[in-house]
Amino acid sequence: MRRQRGIALILALVVVALATMFATRIGSQAALEQRRAANSFLQEQAFEIALGAEVWAQEILFEQKQNGGNRDSLDQIWATPLPPLPVDGGTVQGSLEDMQGRFNLNNLVNADDTPNELAVAHLRRMLRALELEDKWANLIVDWIDRNNNVTLPDGAEDNAYTSQSPPYLAANQRLITTSELLSLPGFGPDRYARLSPYVTALPAPSTINTCTAGPLVLSTLAESMKTNFTQDPKSLARNRQKGCFPLNDDVRTMVSPNDWNLLSGAKNGAKYLGESSSWFKATVVVSIGSAEFTLYTLLQRNGPASRPVLRSFGSDL
Repeated sequence: MRRQRGIALILALVVVALATMFATRIGSQAALEQRRAANSFLQEQAFEIALGAEVWAQEILFEQKQNGGNRDSLDQIWATPLPPLPVDGGTVQGSLEDMQGRFNLNNLVNADDTPNELAVAHLRRMLRALELEDKWANLIVDWIDRNNNVTLPDGAEDNAYTSQSPPYLAANQRLITTSELLSLPGFGPDRYARLSPYVTALPAPSTINTCTAGPLVLSTLAESMKTNFTQDPKSLARNRQKGCFPLNDDVRTMVSPNDWNLLSGAKNGAKYLGESSSWFKATVVVSIGSAEFTLYTLLQRNGPASRPVLRSFGSDL
């Protein structure tokens, strides 16, 4: 009888322990689900606020064009970041960047699928200035163009990509985002980190806006460029506080007549430079509670109106 009572006690203890474990498990799972639901709600709320800030960016660009702006420069209101503003339970902040102040990688290939020699030479100079191999210019050309002809001496087509592990093919179309550069064999994240701040992948041919272009982009416009803006970027920033600088006419005095004919389109019929822009990137950061949400939007301004063309959540365009 004593042995039976001992076994019954042990079984009762086991049952109580199991019940406690199950109850703890159920309680933890319920708390986790509750936190997930709360985070999901905060993310949805942050997304809606970010879309509202995106509309704000479009309105800013609309007002700039409506006010007779034939130029887009860094002294204008669109270039002033939106400071953190309070929203229900958190803050929202944002900024606009003129993407035509960067080098458009899709300019490397003309509409007839031939390399744009002016753009290729420009990118080569940029790569050398960043202490990167200039061979990547031809590799990007072959990644974009629709044929399988290797651009000599450094290009690569499908044969180079099918030998990778896992194998894949060249895109043979315009870049959608600059992160596609990581698909080039051997390019790697280190080179991408150095080049990506100066390049973009716009879905249409574009001019470089000299009013907003960075020091590196400006300094490598032509082999004959007399001014190296990278040596004194603060001076460039001070000049831009007063308006557009350098104007296209200023660039004309900084390069040789032959290079100016190329950049202005007098020699090839296609302007390489401009003083206004159609492509802008809006960056919106929303913080609510423990949730932080970042929205990147590529905006196209056609006349005074703007529209979102591409959105990215969390990772840059």
